Amino acid sequence: METVECLVIGAGVVGLAIARALAQAGHEVVIVEKERAFGTGISSRNSEVIHAGMYYPQGSAKARYCVAGNRMLRQYVQEHGVSHQMVGKLIVATNDSEAEVLARILKAGQANGVTGLRPIPAAQAMTMEPELFCTAALWSPDTGIVDTHGLMLSLLGEAENRGASIAYVARVERGSPAPQSGLRVELGGSSQMELYARYVVIAAGLSTSSVARSLGLSEVPETYLCKGNYFTLAGKSPFARLVYPIPSSAGLGVHYTLDLAGRGRFGPDVEWTECEDYRVDERRAESFYDAIRTYWPALRDGSLQPGYSGIRPKLVREGEPARDFFIAGPEQHGRKGVIALYGIESPGVTSSLAIAQEVSEQLFR
Repeated sequence: METVECLVIGAGVVGLAIARALAQAGHEVVIVEKERAFGTGISSRNSEVIHAGMYYPQGSAKARYCVAGNRMLRQYVQEHGVSHQMVGKLIVATNDSEAEVLARILKAGQANGVTGLRPIPAAQAMTMEPELFCTAALWSPDTGIVDTHGLMLSLLGEAENRGASIAYVARVERGSPAPQSGLRVELGGSSQMELYARYVVIAAGLSTSSVARSLGLSEVPETYLCKGNYFTLAGKSPFARLVYPIPSSAGLGVHYTLDLAGRGRFGPDVEWTECEDYRVDERRAESFYDAIRTYWPALRDGSLQPGYSGIRPKLVREGEPARDFFIAGPEQHGRKGVIALYGIESPGVTSSLAIAQEVSEQLFR
């Protein structure tokens, strides 16, 4: 049986950030990933937004990690040459009831310590973005976009430079608690082997709950799949900044983002699903047109094309109140040296460095 000090299960942006933090702290690190490349799941199927942290309840894990992670990520991408643009974001209301929600978002952002967030007159917002319609707006200058693949490549490179290694097509089959700390883990795929890891971090995205059960952990929450579809825009992009409507119950609304090449896209919507299916049903565009025209009335029929989709790991069923990130340590599952990360969805990319710092500290506290 092979022995490793630290095993990180999952090579998405959060897993890679954790591996980097552990390696930089001087620990032996092995990353295992069931796919043939890093970051093929949630990390590559999102809006690539650097979030600021105004949407989450004060004191929540999402608020803490997002606000701290925003600062850490902006510094990281600047220092490491990862492509990004701090384009800023307008959060807009289009009627009086939405303006009340906007006021609550501002209050939450201020309570969370979000930097730069401020209300601006609707006329100013519409001057900034002439295609926009709104009745009130918030401006977030510390919101931006980032090349998530470039970010993950950088994180992996830094981890490997400190001695970390990664195995692809290495699927966790089963495991069991070791006598004092950590786990015995059996791997399948192209890396069939059994190993003992003194410290284990499960950052497997959609698979975290199933992996945790296969390793014999207790108190494992159920994970539900919530699909978000994106539609791309044919023709010239209408906005130079990100534009977000008032959030919906399971997401941040059908918002406008752009990629680093300036191409516009809208999404995600909310589609609860039973399986991991990334096909985009072009018929869903009908509801997109209605949602988008509340803040961009000039959207032409036929302008939207199916783009891509992502799936978010939710810890609640459809219709239930949202739950926070759940980072479970020994006090939750009773296993020393093991941490499992459940429900890490948006703002996971922004929060990745902050989560990594705390997980590294928790493991060796």
